[in-house]
Amino acid sequence: MCLGKYQMTVQLLEPLPPMLENQMEFWAPSFSLDQPWQYMMLLPYPLHTETPEKCCLSLSHLNETVTVSASIVSHSGTISLFDDLVADKDLFHCVSFTVISSSARELLLKIRGPTHELHKRSTVWVKNTESIVFVQTDKPIYKPSQSVEFRVVSVNKDLRPLHELPVSYIQDPRMNRIMQWQNVKSENGLKQLSFSLSSEPILGSYKIVILTQSGMRTEHSFTVDEFVLPKFEVQVKVPKVITILEEEVNVSVCGIYTYGKPVPGHVTICICPHGSHFLNRDQSTINLPCKEVSQQIYSQGCLTQQVNTSMFQLKDSRYLIRKLQVNAKIKEEGTGLEFTGTGIIEVTRIITKVTFVKVNKYFRQGIPVFGQVRLEDGKGVPIPNETIFIQAHSANFFLKATTDEHGLAQFSVNTIHATSNILIIRAYYKEQEPCLPFHCMNEVHQDARHTAKHVFSLNKSYVQLEPVAGALPCGQTHTAKAHYILNAQVLGELKELIFYYLIMAKGSIIRSGTHVLSVDPGALKGHFLLSVPVETDLAPLAGLLIYAVLPDGEVIGDSAKLEIERCLHNKVDLGFSPAQGLPASQTHLRVEASPQSLCALRAVDKSVLLMKPEAELSAFKVGSHHTQDMGLKVFTNLKIKYPKLCTFYSMPGKITNQSHSSITVSKITNTHLLSVHHIVILPSSSGMAEVEATVPDTITEWKAEALCLSNDTGLGLSPIASLRAFKPFFVELTLPYSVIRGEAFTLTATVLNYLPKCIRVSVQLKASPDFTAIPVQKEQDSYCLCGNERETLSWLVTPTSLGNVNFSMSAEAIQSPDLCGNEMATVPETEKSDTVVKLLLVEVEIPTSKIIFYESDLFVYQDAGVSEKLALKLPPGVVKESARASVSVLGDILGSPIKNTHSLLQMPYGCGEQNIALFAPNIYVLKYLNETHQLTPELKSKAINFLNASHSMGSWRALLTAFVLKSFAQAQPFAFIDKAHITQALTWLSQKQKDDGCFRSSGNLFNNAMKGGVDDEVTLSAYITIALLEIPLPVTDPVVRNALFCLESAWNTAQEKTNGSHVYTKALLAYAFALAGNQGRRNEVLKSLDEEAIKEDDSIHWERPQKPKSSEGHFFHPRAPSAEVEMTSYVLLAHLTAWPAPASEDLTTAKLIVKWITKQQNAHGGFSSTQDTVVALHALSRYGAATFARTETVKVAIQSLGTFSTNFQVENSNRLLLQQVSLPDLPGEYDITVSGEGCVYIQTALKYNVFLEKKESAFDLQVQTTPPTCDGPKAHTSFQISINVSYIGSRQVSNMVIVDIKMISGFIPLKPTVKMLTRSNHVSRAEVSNNNVLIYLEQVTNQMLNFSFTVLQDIPVRNLKPALVTVYDYYETGE
Repeated sequence: MCLGKYQMTVQLLEPLPPMLENQMEFWAPSFSLDQPWQYMMLLPYPLHTETPEKCCLSLSHLNETVTVSASIVSHSGTISLFDDLVADKDLFHCVSFTVISSSARELLLKIRGPTHELHKRSTVWVKNTESIVFVQTDKPIYKPSQSVEFRVVSVNKDLRPLHELPVSYIQDPRMNRIMQWQNVKSENGLKQLSFSLSSEPILGSYKIVILTQSGMRTEHSFTVDEFVLPKFEVQVKVPKVITILEEEVNVSVCGIYTYGKPVPGHVTICICPHGSHFLNRDQSTINLPCKEVSQQIYSQGCLTQQVNTSMFQLKDSRYLIRKLQVNAKIKEEGTGLEFTGTGIIEVTRIITKVTFVKVNKYFRQGIPVFGQVRLEDGKGVPIPNETIFIQAHSANFFLKATTDEHGLAQFSVNTIHATSNILIIRAYYKEQEPCLPFHCMNEVHQDARHTAKHVFSLNKSYVQLEPVAGALPCGQTHTAKAHYILNAQVLGELKELIFYYLIMAKGSIIRSGTHVLSVDPGALKGHFLLSVPVETDLAPLAGLLIYAVLPDGEVIGDSAKLEIERCLHNKVDLGFSPAQGLPASQTHLRVEASPQSLCALRAVDKSVLLMKPEAELSAFKVGSHHTQDMGLKVFTNLKIKYPKLCTFYSMPGKITNQSHSSITVSKITNTHLLSVHHIVILPSSSGMAEVEATVPDTITEWKAEALCLSNDTGLGLSPIASLRAFKPFFVELTLPYSVIRGEAFTLTATVLNYLPKCIRVSVQLKASPDFTAIPVQKEQDSYCLCGNERETLSWLVTPTSLGNVNFSMSAEAIQSPDLCGNEMATVPETEKSDTVVKLLLVEVEIPTSKIIFYESDLFVYQDAGVSEKLALKLPPGVVKESARASVSVLGDILGSPIKNTHSLLQMPYGCGEQNIALFAPNIYVLKYLNETHQLTPELKSKAINFLNASHSMGSWRALLTAFVLKSFAQAQPFAFIDKAHITQALTWLSQKQKDDGCFRSSGNLFNNAMKGGVDDEVTLSAYITIALLEIPLPVTDPVVRNALFCLESAWNTAQEKTNGSHVYTKALLAYAFALAGNQGRRNEVLKSLDEEAIKEDDSIHWERPQKPKSSEGHFFHPRAPSAEVEMTSYVLLAHLTAWPAPASEDLTTAKLIVKWITKQQNAHGGFSSTQDTVVALHALSRYGAATFARTETVKVAIQSLGTFSTNFQVENSNRLLLQQVSLPDLPGEYDITVSGEGCVYIQTALKYNVFLEKKESAFDLQVQTTPPTCDGPKAHTSFQISINVSYIGSRQVSNMVIVDIKMISGFIPLKPTVKMLTRSNHVSRAEVSNNNVLIYLEQVTNQMLNFSFTVLQDIPVRNLKPALVTVYDYYETGE
């Protein structure tokens, strides 16, 4: 027998799992029957700041007038809830209030009557309102170099906009924080941000992370990958599930263009068992065969097949086939373009399945347990008109129920005769039968079981809510049914019993009310109805709580969970007008929402969504991520104790004997995704606005959506609106990326007609002297195309000119008396013609030629009236038509690098050292423009975008780490740099410092060609010291102080030796001493360097010992090696780093050094490699700032001996503008005349091809194809390229090496096989760039390395020419 007192939570909280159960604590004094009143006060637990809350008070069985006061006390003041509320009869009253601060700690309650008085104090839990944060990018997947646009929205739990300033950052796949925004102001809870990806980002999944002020973290992922947008989608339609009994399965494959039309072509379907096999006794495996279907599809674009499943042995238990995979491939007619699609069919043994749709979680003896079950087959399809058996042994219950058309059957279990505290209900369709044949698979008929626990009541009185199945629709009224059974002895003479109810959602009390039940001694068992209006404020999950207080003080109650459909108060509508338009036509996007809403719009190409549809905005996702506590705190003097000895009762609430109580409600999640494209504010009068837009010149479907925020109605999401950019009649052109002069290819034009009627079309390829074109088919004046038909035409094209060649194809619908089939051809009223233009790159013959660049002097004019002659000469044997020349004029020494920051090098980027060339120059450019007062917002934005896009932490190698460290530190004023990277790098470098202050070598110099005579340790120490001083760290910093001691000692030792130090080391020492402010040491080193300087042609530079002789001819200026540009630039920096300013002697020397350095610049403003480019641009920016002067108007005239002439004008307003023009006469002579006052920089660039001369190389390179000859049919369309390379030069090992493999015309590399090259320890990166495959090797020794990858034919090309494979040392390109 159970011994104990009273309970409350058992009935109050139980059937709302997990919303109102598991945690409930009460404040309650000892109950006494002689108390003149009974009370219960309920308020949300926890309370939330700055959010309207509601608390409710019930007073029952009053026999005297009482006065109630209640307040919440905090450090900042008191919030009154009830202020001397007077009641002389039963009362149920709710009030609204708002807690301002989370410092609120206590609730004070006073109830005063003539005979009794109550004063109680209890703690309350107050939380700061947490924002719900939503993030959406403008698309789910990006290519390298693209800009990631995203939007952050903050709303409160009621989905009203918040104005907090969360921290936002982007995290790359290696967990590096690569961009961060802090203290960014939002507009009405919304902020748009953007981030530019680098040209060589880490591929994979990135995260946008939002940290709110309360510490909540929200993440949104996007993908960075190299991809091509699909032209059409391959849809594979298969049943999601089949059972082992099914002998046939329907498979449908359709090809659909992004603009909605079917794809004609050839479809191949392959159906295979997925990941399954048969295991023999000897443990060997036997794979089951696949089923393949192949067929031509025409205008309908679909193929449907019934596939027999017997070959897959679904019923054989030895195979355990759980899935079938359907792979489909469609090859487009005419172009041969292929796309694939996949479908998965799950195979199940479950033939039928019974599930409980709704059922009471607890049972109260005397009230039926109500429920509903569903019968469905293994595929989830409801089974109607079948008998289900439902039994509950402990209640002596058995029922046969017939399913309705939805497979549902209702039941109610009579609990009057229940003999146990646990009621087990079983529902089944068929009993399980054993499988008799050997190896057969058992069929499963799945039953359902439900356990209901008994609720305890001392006087056997109960109330129970009937369960609700499914989500309730918004805007309707839900009728809740409450069943009750009452004890007549307890009720006594009571005529009416009041039932109180609350509805909670999002952690707050939303609605409240009462139901008065007339007590009839002859009808103490029955039910009554409650009407619950279902509005948006209850979504997505609400809790209904009902309770009554009996005269003896016992509380009876129940609660139920109400699932609400995902509905939002701010109703948003979006639509295009018209919904279909021609490319480049105008359209209007109309958005309608609550007046004065801030609406964010976005429109995305459907083909982008096809790449990653699961990342897209879905209205169903609203309410799926944000957590919100929902509970009640109860203050009462009622009976709340429960029988302690009845531990087997499994009470649904947790009751303690403490002086207060709380109910923790289930976590409700709400995440809303946003969009980025356009912002509109809707007018207060209509709540509607229109945005005019131009339909992009792409035939596809655009998907638009809107997210709106209103202070009154909160967040709203629109349904997807579609705009189809479509031409009912158009032409497509297919050609390769590039060919070599002398090759021929088939140019294919496809004309498509989606008009409902037939048309007659004339197709013309525009003639050009740049190519010859011979029709493959017999030419006709016109072609007949009826609805959904296409015509494919081909020409055999042989290019005759080099460079970019335009191909212009036109198709025009014409009037004709000839019939098209059985009808007359029509001419559309609009869009009667379509023209498409594509470029083809025609390259020179290889491998018998190579490209050479010639850069002339960078002329500096500082006096008025200067004339120079420019002679452009060509060597003998120049490849015909390959020569190109141009001249550039600008008014600033950094004008060219500023314009070409993204392409300073004419070599590959991709590894850590090369990526710095995309990063560091932007810092120097920003500092220079800022110091010279030329930094405009546009230039600043451009440079900062490059900074944000190109920085990433490289490998931990001392030299590279020091370089990255100083670059990151100097970039901090302009862009976000994760301070953790700087701290980690500093710590790592300090650990490499020895007791003498020098740094231990870790890794090699950038360029190991400088090793001759270079003390690696001293050079490395000087380099690191420079980096630390440029951060800048003070000379008093322990690491810097010890490093300078190392350099002082090294210089003292070098002075004592006869051969001294290497020039490169001296250059670094001079700059390090200059940065440290040690002018004496600086001057000593510069004096030593001056003795070794090469002074010629009115310029100064330095060379490394044993410099190799240039093999170049005398027709052009030979470019200096990278090492010499770098060390000369360090000397220039040493001259310009003097305190307080460089002396006139330093500037004079610097001018001569600058003249030599600028001669080495390429046409883009960069130099040979990464390291010399970065150091030289740093030095030039320092020189430019030291000598900066405003430019007056300067005019430049260029005149050839023939008819060519051009004029440039440079002034302050355009001094950063790079003005460029091509020079037509090659070879030729030109007169350059400059007039005016100021500085102008003039540079010429000459490019041509010459025949290669056979010479010795530092590499042994062997290239083979597999198969070696094109004997088989597949060899013409696919083969493997194998590369063997080793270093045979004068050094022991090379620097980083680039292997550049140009593709044979019409062939493309199979990208997965290229990416697999990085699995080799020798390959740091492998990539496809335009029509080349680039393999980066860390270094190459005399040991032969081997690499191979596969290439596929994209477009057939005739008269194929050989393709060139080049291998070179990145820093010693002459090798």
